[in-house]
Amino acid sequence: MPAEKTARVRKAVPAKKSVPAKTSAPAEKAASAAKSASAAKSAPAKKAVAAPAKKAVTGTAKKAVAGTAKKAVTGTAKKAVATERIAPAKPPRNESHTALVRRARRINRELAEVYPYAHPELDFENPFQLVVATVLSAQTTDLRVNQTTPALFAKYPTPEDLAAANPEEVEEILRPTGFFRAKTKSVMGLSKALRDDFGGEVPGRLEDLVKLPGVGRKTAFVVLGNAFGRPGITVDTHFQRLVRRWEWTAEKEPDKIERAIGELFPKTDWTMLSHHVIFHGRRICHARKPACGACPIAPLCPAYGEGETDPEKAKKLLKYEKGGFPGQRLNPPQSYLDAGGIPAPPLGAPASTSASPEPEPAAPTSPPSASPDAPATGSPSRGTG
Repeated sequence: MPAEKTARVRKAVPAKKSVPAKTSAPAEKAASAAKSASAAKSAPAKKAVAAPAKKAVTGTAKKAVAGTAKKAVTGTAKKAVATERIAPAKPPRNESHTALVRRARRINRELAEVYPYAHPELDFENPFQLVVATVLSAQTTDLRVNQTTPALFAKYPTPEDLAAANPEEVEEILRPTGFFRAKTKSVMGLSKALRDDFGGEVPGRLEDLVKLPGVGRKTAFVVLGNAFGRPGITVDTHFQRLVRRWEWTAEKEPDKIERAIGELFPKTDWTMLSHHVIFHGRRICHARKPACGACPIAPLCPAYGEGETDPEKAKKLLKYEKGGFPGQRLNPPQSYLDAGGIPAPPLGAPASTSASPEPEPAAPTSPPSASPDAPATGSPSRGTG
């Protein structure tokens, strides 16, 4: 009996030692649970890693698509983009005086860069020739005057010579300029006044110049600014329509326009301002068909769109040196020639190009019963005089 008990006890002892083996099941469960938890935690991590990668790929793809689309737009719609780029916004309806001054002066600065060679487009060698040429430029072009005055000044070089001339001979010389009888009276009258009242010299004061026959403020300022270096605003037809088109002033009378524009600029700018505006009016900002698409100041112009806005079509409207055509002076300044300007041909000589930027009007003709000086119906005022 004791031996059996001992054997049983020995057998029971290993059974007791195997208890920990039974407890290993919960440990396995715990390990499995930990593993599951670890896997569960790692899943969001994988998603989190995948998400930025996906976004990065998407962003790259979008950029690539955008770049391709941008190139396509640049390649296929270049003209449309260029036209849209220069389309300006109109100035505020209630633009302040300060804002107007800034805009006006900026336009003048831009024009100075476009026309650094701007100059009076009448050929002259002294104040007498300039005042006569300016009077003759009324109702015609400067080109026609420049083609006519060489013969006039060759025969009558001084005021005394022209004052003593035969009116019929002077009329014959001036016939190509139109209104030749009235112009003959004016230039002979001012020559007599210079001879009798000013010792044969052109006066350098505004109050004296306007006393000469055929000389008004506009002509006087041309002479003062270009022969004597004294500032003045030349309000010719080009100047009048451009300053109204740019909304610098709403005035229509030359004297009022002169005062209004004079308030926007310092006196030192007046003479060159006149040249810049007149040059722009003759070459790009035409009365009937302004070349808006080729205009360098389009973003500053409230009237943009009144003319041709397509750049290629607008280029065909450019005149004089901008369009590759001869200018108005037979003897232009060297700066004009250096900029690519072409001298005008003498009277009767063919132009250096086959096309003419502006057809010159023929000398006015009238029936025998009508006056040869009678202006044609609807004839616009031209020139600077």
